[in-house]
Amino acid sequence: MNKSFMLRSVALLVGVAVAWCALSSASAAEWKPAEGILLSKFAKDVKADQPLPEYPRPQMTRENNWVNLNGLWDYAILPIGEKFEAAQGQILVPFCAESALSGVAKSVGAKNNLWYKTTFDIPADWAGKQILLQFGAVDWRADVFLNDVKVGSHQGGYCPFTVDLTRAVKAEGKQELVVKVWDPTNEGVQGIGKQLNNPHGIWYTPVTGIWQTVWLEAVPKAHITKVRPIADIDDMTVRIDVDAENAEGMFVVVNSQKAKVVSGKASVTIKANPALWTPDSPTLHDFSVSLLDKDGATIDKVGSYYAMRKTSLGKDKDGITRMMLNNEFVFQHGPLDQGWWPDGLYTPPTEEGMVYDLQVLKSFGFNMLRKHIKVEPARYYYACDKMGMLVWQDMPSGDTAHYISGNAPDADRSPESVAYYEIELRQMFDALDFFPCIVMWVPFNEGWGQFDTPRIVDLCKKLDPTRLVDCASGWTDRACGDVHDMHNYPGPGMFPTEENRATVLGEYGGLGLPVKGHSWKEDGKNWGYVTFADQNALFNRYNALNYAMRPLIAKGLSAAVYTQTTDVEIEVNGFMSYDREVVKYPADKMRASNEKLRGPAVQTKIVIGCSKNEAKTWKYTFDKPADNWNAADFDDASWKEGEGGFGTAGTPGANVRTTWNTADIWIRRAVELTADDIANPNDMLAYLYHDEDAEIYINGVQIASFTGYNQYYYAPVDTDALAKALKVGKNVVAVHCHQTEGGQYIDFGLVKEIPAEK
Repeated sequence: MNKSFMLRSVALLVGVAVAWCALSSASAAEWKPAEGILLSKFAKDVKADQPLPEYPRPQMTRENNWVNLNGLWDYAILPIGEKFEAAQGQILVPFCAESALSGVAKSVGAKNNLWYKTTFDIPADWAGKQILLQFGAVDWRADVFLNDVKVGSHQGGYCPFTVDLTRAVKAEGKQELVVKVWDPTNEGVQGIGKQLNNPHGIWYTPVTGIWQTVWLEAVPKAHITKVRPIADIDDMTVRIDVDAENAEGMFVVVNSQKAKVVSGKASVTIKANPALWTPDSPTLHDFSVSLLDKDGATIDKVGSYYAMRKTSLGKDKDGITRMMLNNEFVFQHGPLDQGWWPDGLYTPPTEEGMVYDLQVLKSFGFNMLRKHIKVEPARYYYACDKMGMLVWQDMPSGDTAHYISGNAPDADRSPESVAYYEIELRQMFDALDFFPCIVMWVPFNEGWGQFDTPRIVDLCKKLDPTRLVDCASGWTDRACGDVHDMHNYPGPGMFPTEENRATVLGEYGGLGLPVKGHSWKEDGKNWGYVTFADQNALFNRYNALNYAMRPLIAKGLSAAVYTQTTDVEIEVNGFMSYDREVVKYPADKMRASNEKLRGPAVQTKIVIGCSKNEAKTWKYTFDKPADNWNAADFDDASWKEGEGGFGTAGTPGANVRTTWNTADIWIRRAVELTADDIANPNDMLAYLYHDEDAEIYINGVQIASFTGYNQYYYAPVDTDALAKALKVGKNVVAVHCHQTEGGQYIDFGLVKEIPAEK
């Protein structure tokens, strides 16, 4: 990051500290989070007189001429139609009414309005300027009043909007601001993401009202309203698109290049700095835009930045269609990122907390995240830009009555529902198309309200032809867009490669570990796709998923999204606990495991073959044997002989060659191994399908034990024990499997990774 931009950010923070809207110290001292709700480790840093003080629009900065209105406001929750005459208490803006950090923690619901009121002073040096009120986001419908004059309204729960206050500003004294909010959550057809009035399972607590920073800005009558740089790394230029208000016939200037404003727009093309932006080297380049009047005088000036990066489809050296970054294939790997907080819900307690999540992900070796059906504040994407985090951006879903299954046709949403979706889709593109970290748009997730898919994909391409589009993440593909997206839990998996689309794994994993004392619910009613009892077993299973993914990358997989960054409410499948107090995975091991996905090509070598594709003969018994049944010299002459795998017909994905339908089975097999076979045991994994509980021995040494079932074959082993067990020559494998419920099956082998042949 250039030093000049960092200094400018510091100057902006100094400006806000000086211009902060006054709050009574008594009110700030009395504020506290609502009790009985899990708090994040950053809650202690929330200051009622200065919550989230950072300048909220880093992509287009104006120094000093702004005032942050975050803080304690009066509020009331009243039935629709009832006037706001008396406050019911104070709410800490910008935290939603349902959150602990708001100090309210109350439901609002579709039958009520949430009212806000505050007062502020206009700085004396703003005289003669337009006074703009900026909202980061308000969920969902907002009506804005200044000094009893309605000055604006907005619908849409995720994106910023501006209200011009100038005509209602009093010449002197306190200005009284009132905001009325209505949000039907899932009783309406608007976008809601994962909010639900009755939160359960993968659905979370509603968010009502202001949930991003509210601020004032003073601008001249003719002023810049948007800046968007569009980089072209192929000819090393950047086109700067500028929107300006009341500026017809004026000029914009960037790096001495000038263009005339026509119909409120102008474009300037400049020669680019050649340093490319990548996850490993996220170089940003500063620039400024000046608005000049017809006499050449500067009317307005804003600071901004650009990044030289390109996202596209292309062919790799093997002719496989891949997602490309800067014309090269980079495997994109990272988590599904919900962006929820136990104490702030949609709103992080502090910027430090928000950035902390990203820092943990980077320390794990991830280069991407999928922002899941939520839009974040601009500073979040700015942090991703600075840190080098690729982002897939979901459109928040809505109209829960029209969720469709994978085989169903697209939903037939009402005209009102379609209009809400398209309005908010356009709002999202307009708010976020600046940020270079975003490399793909995801308009639909798993059929949630999915409609008119090809038309919506075309609309996305029209709104932003510079980025890729995932027509539908998971289950409801419509053979359009740029990728074919599989969801596979725990996975991994992939669709076959295609000529004109890349294949990606849009969700997988979901490995769970509840952390006592750090969970949303402590009654044990938590949820994960597969749940583990300790961190070591959790990491070993994660590492096995990566092991299984590496050959898929070689076959054409372009990206994978693991579920998920943190626990969320009753979900316990995060890398971190919901309160961010506990990181469940070792960073060094995670980074080493993840970086192998982008390292030199590898191939899998079979050390001990299993019966998945070719039958292997085993000795077996259904009767409990002697205690030394797993020893290398145990006499198994009386056992039966049969071909693996062993189980019952109909067990999903099982290749049953010998029926096993009792509670237990014990199997043994002798194999000959060479010195090359047993080299590098740290690179070995079990190639194992177990349904259910299994324990595995080689030469009498236990190398693994598992509970539950695993149909995906790759599974971790104790590599230290394996190193002690393996020897050149004859090795005896012994396996016990115990049936608990449903289908049953056991098949075992051992594999390892070796460098791919060039």
